[in-house]
Amino acid sequence: MFDTLSGKLQNVFKNLRGLGKISEANVADALKDVRMALLEADVNFKVARDFIERVKTKAVGTETIQSVHPGQQIIKIINDELVELLGSENSALNVDGSPTIIMMVGLHGAGKTTSSGKLARLMAKQGRQPLLVACDVYRPAAMDQLATLGEQLQIPVFLKRGETDVLRIAREALEFAEANHRNVIILDTAGRLQIDEPLVQELVRLRDLVKPQEILLVLDSATGQEAVNVATHFDKALNITGAILTKLDGDARGGAALSMKAVIGKPIKFMGVGEKQEDFEPFHPERMASRILGMGDVVSLVERAAEAVNEDDARRMEEKMRKGQFTLEDFLEQLRGMKKLGSLESIVGMLPGGSEMLKTADLSKSEKEFKRMEGMICAMTPKERQHPQILNARRRQRIAKGSGVQVSDLNNLLNRFGQMQQMMKKMGKFQKMLGKMGGMPGMPGMR
Repeated sequence: MFDTLSGKLQNVFKNLRGLGKISEANVADALKDVRMALLEADVNFKVARDFIERVKTKAVGTETIQSVHPGQQIIKIINDELVELLGSENSALNVDGSPTIIMMVGLHGAGKTTSSGKLARLMAKQGRQPLLVACDVYRPAAMDQLATLGEQLQIPVFLKRGETDVLRIAREALEFAEANHRNVIILDTAGRLQIDEPLVQELVRLRDLVKPQEILLVLDSATGQEAVNVATHFDKALNITGAILTKLDGDARGGAALSMKAVIGKPIKFMGVGEKQEDFEPFHPERMASRILGMGDVVSLVERAAEAVNEDDARRMEEKMRKGQFTLEDFLEQLRGMKKLGSLESIVGMLPGGSEMLKTADLSKSEKEFKRMEGMICAMTPKERQHPQILNARRRQRIAKGSGVQVSDLNNLLNRFGQMQQMMKKMGKFQKMLGKMGGMPGMPGMR
């Protein structure tokens, strides 16, 4: 995410950290590189120019704090201005309506239908009762896609095949929602390859009928400044309340995200960061700025882990590890739990310094290794997972053949697992000994 921009800014910061003092000359040199990085990231040129001017004014006018390195002060100013540029703070959905009505608008291919499903999933996880409404009467595939998403998510979808009157569909959907106690209505509207007057007028009539609390414009972030131009047109016609940026995981530049708030004056509310239904996050400007500047996003990672891991399961697993009762079945559960957090690349990218690590680490190789391990364990019987000591030569040959690996690969997995078990048993005995001794004096958390 924003790899190109992030890499260039981090190179600038390496030079800034070497500054012995802040002067107008060295600040100007550094900011020239920052400006070039922003322009190459397809940030609107006026936005880039104003950003640089604000940073320059603050940096040159700042008194040096003796306890802080001069270069670090400039980096802090850039970070603060970047947060401001991205929107200052997270802008939450307006869900005060009864029901809450959300219009999803945008062009073809931006990810409107997929984002509607992801948003409905998020609403359901928050305890609300969403209803997806198929308002694209021109593209039957959109209705089929929405129906499939609703089935996967176990969320009702209101659609009327053959109906061409969008307003009639909306009216009947509102009646259906009231009768079935659905308190969030998400309207997936029609798109076009480009903005045209019939599309705009249809959306205006729909807006005037349903009076939505939110009109969310879905934008493909990879289109850069063009996404901002599209947003300008939609906002002028509909007065949008916010945007959803999709495909951010594949956007190496970041021009749309960095230009949107400054040009349109409307916040980015959500971002799509992958193809899976769970790859959908609220947009937090301060966290995004931290990612761009290579400082990671530990808060989002912790939130993702809290969502993916059941607390009771975590305690049960910790107890088994402490007692040395950790089995291959438990190991398989841990591997699958990691997959819920997302790809290794996305996890590492959220760690401080993770962007630098991604330049050298071959995470695709590690991902393949995890899949191979999962395949080997899945090829075992439940009894073999619980008691790997029964795995004789014949059993090992069967498992290797069933998972498409060599017996040596399986032996390697079992040896590593055995070493891990031994380490856990030793740790468990050490903790038990400390408990009997009443803890070690001077050690935190021990009495």
